[in-house]
Amino acid sequence: MNWDDVRIFLAVARAGQILGAARRLDLNHATVGRRLTALETALGTHLLFRRPGGCELTATGRAFLDHAERMEAAMLAARAEIGGADVRLSGTVRVGAPDGFGTVFLAPRLWRLQERHPDLVVQLVPVPRAFSISRREADIAITIERPEAGRLVAAKLVDYALGLYAARTYLGERGRPETLADLKAHRLVGAVEDLLYSPRLAYFADLTEEWPSATEISSALGQTEAVAAGAGIGILHRFMADRRPELSRVLPQETVRRSYWLVFHESARDIRRIAAVADFIRELVEAERAAFG
Repeated sequence: MNWDDVRIFLAVARAGQILGAARRLDLNHATVGRRLTALETALGTHLLFRRPGGCELTATGRAFLDHAERMEAAMLAARAEIGGADVRLSGTVRVGAPDGFGTVFLAPRLWRLQERHPDLVVQLVPVPRAFSISRREADIAITIERPEAGRLVAAKLVDYALGLYAARTYLGERGRPETLADLKAHRLVGAVEDLLYSPRLAYFADLTEEWPSATEISSALGQTEAVAAGAGIGILHRFMADRRPELSRVLPQETVRRSYWLVFHESARDIRRIAAVADFIRELVEAERAAFG
């Protein structure tokens, strides 16, 4: 069995298509197809159903995927131990994160890591979606709930708090609510519920049965900007809202609590560049833990 063929199989399994894997590997798609055939021939079985819309693992392919990832982990660990690229902490690490945490907290701080490791490239993808570590959409993911499936390493990063906020100008015009029931008389800013990638993001459910939003925005950062502009009252992350002088906390006794988790694939445990980025993110959070409420 040829390791390069196994590496190509992993890329196709994660991309879900031969063309996508070929682009990631910088190979011709016909070459990728031939190498897959060579691997299947060597194993004496079919690993993938190849269809016009993409590739799907067979039952044997799903079983082989676990073995292939263990082979990959062993190869990467060997490179790190013997003197591969990871010893110099070069290469690229992609971090997927929720838009608020990624844009407001990580983006202004991650650049400091390059001062320690000039050859390391960190790609930050701060968007409101879930990232598949198993499909290598990211090397490290910040999630709002602990993953329950897959060969993943997960550790709680920090607990964070959300509260009710409004622009000071809005409160000057509409008055300040004294109870949750008073919110019915106010404009509310909320999320686009059918686009929430986790039910844990329906924060209003911790406070009230309904949240009839007048303005709905699919990102935490967008909701913060709308509330700051006077659109109404919203449930905002404290580490984002408390730094904005134009915002005022409403009903401060009402708090929603969630957690961020730092997640990476088990096979990346011994890859020094990924470990260095994960450790640096933990270091950043620990230094400013109080800001998360």
